[in-house]
Amino acid sequence: MTGAIATTGTAHADDVTKLPGGASATLGGLETSGTAVIHDGGEDKRVSAGLFKMTVDGGGTLQTYCIDIHNPTQTEAKYQETPWSGTSLSGNPDAGKIRWILQNSYPQINDLAALAAKAGADSLTEKDAAAGTQVAIWRYSDKADVEAVDANAEKLADYLEKSAGQLSEPGASLTLSPQAVSGHPGERLGPITVHTNAQAVTVAPPASAAAAGVKLVDKTGKAVTSAADGSQVFFDVPKDAEPGSAALTVQASTTVPVGRAFASESRSQTQILAGSSESTVSATATATWAKTGPVPAVSAQKNCVKGGVDITAVNKGDEPFTFTLMGTEYTTPAGESRTVTIPLKEDQAYDFTITGPNGFETRLRGVLDCKTAAETVTKDADDDEGLTPQASTQPSPASVGGTGSGSGSDSDKDLAATGGSNATPVIAGVAIALVLVGGAAVVLVRKRKPSTSK
Repeated sequence: MTGAIATTGTAHADDVTKLPGGASATLGGLETSGTAVIHDGGEDKRVSAGLFKMTVDGGGTLQTYCIDIHNPTQTEAKYQETPWSGTSLSGNPDAGKIRWILQNSYPQINDLAALAAKAGADSLTEKDAAAGTQVAIWRYSDKADVEAVDANAEKLADYLEKSAGQLSEPGASLTLSPQAVSGHPGERLGPITVHTNAQAVTVAPPASAAAAGVKLVDKTGKAVTSAADGSQVFFDVPKDAEPGSAALTVQASTTVPVGRAFASESRSQTQILAGSSESTVSATATATWAKTGPVPAVSAQKNCVKGGVDITAVNKGDEPFTFTLMGTEYTTPAGESRTVTIPLKEDQAYDFTITGPNGFETRLRGVLDCKTAAETVTKDADDDEGLTPQASTQPSPASVGGTGSGSGSDSDKDLAATGGSNATPVIAGVAIALVLVGGAAVVLVRKRKPSTSK
């Protein structure tokens, strides 16, 4: 999860961190698929392999492939467009090859006869093309020993794997940066820069009572109601404004770039975009102001490289801003910025409440999901004996802990069980325990000496 928090005066504990922007969607199910076989530890596991369909909040549809073969999906799971740095792609040197595969195969290439000719296949159906593409992706996303059951689909998978070149990460469909700003009444707070592939975005003004008189303007002071990529927006706060905060929201209709990652809110397997209709995307940024004292703008972002959550506090006030997290105080001096990384275990659910002076209180929660399930099980094998990755690419009913029981005809029983693996309840239990252990560790290490700015 990535997001921003900004407030002064009394805040509320349910101010949950919001994501950075882009498309939000709900997982449907496998739309077009064939069958693949995973060879793992001398055992063969048959799984469905192909395209998922997602419904975008506000309108639009997405087609995605899975990039975490051993992690189950959950029907109706909520997903958010996410930078590669917030997923297992962050440490994957072959992430760019996955994007190449997406750009050079189905559904981006829908001339199946031409695709079959390139792959040396006799022919390709949509199911074959989807299965072959998914298999090729798994070989790079999960380093899996997997092959398509259909001979033509397997030829496509081999062709894509061998031909793949490195492509860079695509830009977001819509984000704002920074996601939080602060300052004093009588100033223009910002700038907040728009990043988008849409031709234009609409800009909604602050609607809160605390934002009375606050205007959204450009650098010349002209009121802003629409923007484009690279546009800068400022909060124009009246000089006599009482301490408060406000938010701006931007929205657009565009196609989401192929290769964007989608992470779930509930540990449902990570997806990568293969195709998009015209879809609704949005982003939000906040501003905080006060005449005296600390004036914080606080943002949070998952950091998969460091294995934790980065919390950044920018203090535009004339006094230090101190917040308390998990029993430890962190201070940002007046006029400075400070980032603290809160270390977490893989798959650990976190639920932090940040408190500070003048009733400052806000909440940050999510799940650290930076590795594929196979990587996690391999690394923790000595500590979690008996945890075996279970291939599960078909959606399951959403439930607490991410498990689901399979159902289907007898002819489907050779495929991976619909829903969770047998290890999922164990992993969920371990995650809960780690939240407690991690919190205690931070307190023990840092309690004696509160952190201060470097």
